[in-house]
Amino acid sequence: MTTLQVTAKGQITLKKEILAHLGVGPGDQVDVDITARGVTLLPKRQTGSIDDFVGMLAGVPNTLTVDQMDEIIADGWAGR
Repeated sequence: MTTLQVTAKGQITLKKEILAHLGVGPGDQVDVDITARGVTLLPKRQTGSIDDFVGMLAGVPNTLTVDQMDEIIADGWAGR
């Protein structure tokens, strides 16, 4: 169990291991759910649809050939 100290402003700072466990970092948000037993912290995940994703890279020039992309993908699968 980790103990956190409350500041004079009523704030707490979450330790790095807690942030890492939640998978959050600077700029990310955390949902706080108040329950009868205390509070639950959950990372706020982006909600979106495929429609939000489509066109995200529009206007970004593609400087790789398909063969170069295939090579990069193969290297990634091979762990290189």
